[in-house]
Amino acid sequence: MTGLNRLPSADVVIVGEVHDNPAHHANQARAVASIRPAALVFEMLTPDKAALVPPLRDDPVALAKALDWEESGWPDFAMYYPIFTAAPDAAIFGGDLPVKAVRQAIGDGAAKPFGADAARYGLDRPLARDDQTAREAEQAAAHCGALPPDMLPGMVAAQRLRDAALARAVVQAFDQTGGPVVLITGSGHARRDVGVPAVLALAAPDLTVLSVGQLEGPAEAAPPFDLWLVTDATERGDPCAAFAKPAP
Repeated sequence: MTGLNRLPSADVVIVGEVHDNPAHHANQARAVASIRPAALVFEMLTPDKAALVPPLRDDPVALAKALDWEESGWPDFAMYYPIFTAAPDAAIFGGDLPVKAVRQAIGDGAAKPFGADAARYGLDRPLARDDQTAREAEQAAAHCGALPPDMLPGMVAAQRLRDAALARAVVQAFDQTGGPVVLITGSGHARRDVGVPAVLALAAPDLTVLSVGQLEGPAEAAPPFDLWLVTDATERGDPCAAFAKPAP
């Protein structure tokens, strides 16, 4: 795949990213401008934050301040702002969760903090053993092998909660606007096998979903997306440095 200017139509288009890669956000803005969605859902926003966007969309400084972006932990707002303006009439929705809910999922599982409709979104039942094992291995690798094994099931539960929350926001956006809906999220959440598309297949099987991943470096033989774009990696430090133990 060579670009995101012409994507097949779907009720829901999920456009993934590596969060700190500026090229990925530029591609997302081009995709949104081409699709002209009725609604945009952001992983980076809670529903409360999303409600602040419409009156401030034309003022990047005021919008970043209202969203408390500098303290959010997300990369530079300048990379994200063109996505907000690429479809100026699109309704804005947020799929992020309070930190308290994610922490509760780590300790108690995903169903309780998700609340109503947990069964609809597949959170009322455990994963198959092989699936659970594979997801725990992915969490271990994502955290550079620094997590104790007994933490891994909780990290999987937190990821399931995030996927379900994003899927719920997408369903709400579609129900309120009639679509199409574009979800802006990390490429991990865009995966068809374990991400938001898999949850939507349970919760809203009538929706047509297009999953687009953005990757750095050579792609796998069959990445778990409908379409994918491979870009150069952005310059960054060693992501595992934060997990390194200090010298005695």
